[in-house]
Amino acid sequence: MTKASSLVVRVVCLLVAAQLPAFLLAWIFTQATLRAGERFQDGALDELAVVRTSRLVADSVVKGVDGVLRITPTPALRAETDDVPGLMIAVFDPANGEPVAGSSPPLTEVLKGLARARPAHMHFARTGDRKDQYSGHLSLGATEAGLMQIAIYGQKFRWVDLYYSLAFDLSYLAAFLLATILTSAWIAWFAVRTGLKPLNNVARQAEHIDLNSLDQRFRIEDVPTEIMPLVVAFNAALARLDAGAAKMRRFTANIAHELRTPLAIMRARLETSHEPTFTTDLKRDASKLQTMVEQMLVATRLSERQTSLDQEVDLVETVYAVTCDHLPLAVESGRDIEFDCAAESIVVRGNRRAIECIVVNLIDNALRAEPRGGTIVVRLSEDAIVEIVDHGEGVGAEVKDLVFEPFWRKNEATPGTGLGLAISKELIEKHGGAIWVEDTPGGGATFKLSFPQSTTSTGAETHRNP
Repeated sequence: MTKASSLVVRVVCLLVAAQLPAFLLAWIFTQATLRAGERFQDGALDELAVVRTSRLVADSVVKGVDGVLRITPTPALRAETDDVPGLMIAVFDPANGEPVAGSSPPLTEVLKGLARARPAHMHFARTGDRKDQYSGHLSLGATEAGLMQIAIYGQKFRWVDLYYSLAFDLSYLAAFLLATILTSAWIAWFAVRTGLKPLNNVARQAEHIDLNSLDQRFRIEDVPTEIMPLVVAFNAALARLDAGAAKMRRFTANIAHELRTPLAIMRARLETSHEPTFTTDLKRDASKLQTMVEQMLVATRLSERQTSLDQEVDLVETVYAVTCDHLPLAVESGRDIEFDCAAESIVVRGNRRAIECIVVNLIDNALRAEPRGGTIVVRLSEDAIVEIVDHGEGVGAEVKDLVFEPFWRKNEATPGTGLGLAISKELIEKHGGAIWVEDTPGGGATFKLSFPQSTTSTGAETHRNP
């Protein structure tokens, strides 16, 4: 299992990382402001060339075998002086303030007296030169011969000077930046941990919620605005789970109640086993129990995706087989069944066992509703609509939606468990279809099933009595 990352660590790292580009932008803004403050002088940007040019001069300072210091221009310095004709350089030995061989005489003449004072950092301009055209710089710099005072005058800006100037400033500010970053990280750590305390409180509340306490809700009094939608969503999820658990508890209790009646009837039949119809009645009761259990089992398996809804099912063949299975029951009860289909084959995608359960429920209800001597009609159309027609009392407009609720029955005298239509509705909706009831012309009820339109049909119209 992968270890979860810490939100505190992530936030702190992001805050620290954000300081680096923030410092870069601040440095650019500062430099731009300083240059703008110099009234956009011609040489304003040339100040940024000081670091690079001074480094070129420092790399050119060598001490000969005779122990004499001199400036021996490197190729890079020689290229720079060629590109910048007005560039003057000078190096002074801090030990005696004397210029090193190879220094520009005009520059040493100006700075010879100042060099003896050993200034660490100084800007200057020669008398007679325009201040907005040339600027000079004198500072201490490290060379192979040791620490020297390096002077440059008339340097010119190049874009690469932005990098060298930034690196130079960072070297001086490294300790400050490190202290700032560490301090910011500690403050951010403390602030984020403190800010996440309400979320931790919610987590502690969640630890005490289980299946027996789904009625609890997370407190929202001290919840910050940012996580309020999450807590509200959790509370809504708990409400749905609580409602589902309550529905499941009612379902279980009702199932136990409904199963008790047919079991009691079977037990009574066993006690009167001498009756002539004992075997037939017992088989009918067992069949009812089996049908009820199988329907619930199919619905449960589809809900938990333990069985496929992607089978190719021939609707004509399936419905006709169920109709034929009910013919003996219909004849025994003094009724008849007629099968009417507009095609020899109508293929839909779904689960054959589930479709059989739906049709079984509707035919069972129709046989109970059909008057003795009547005929129920099972009809299929090419657009995959199944109709089960009876000519009984019908379904009132005020209860057409209620008939699909679990355990609903017209009255206590109505036979059955009240589960068949509810299970049928659940199964057909899992197929992406629909179930509804209409009035039969002349009296009665017509239950209809529709399946998704991804159907194919073949053959001619058939009209048969099973």
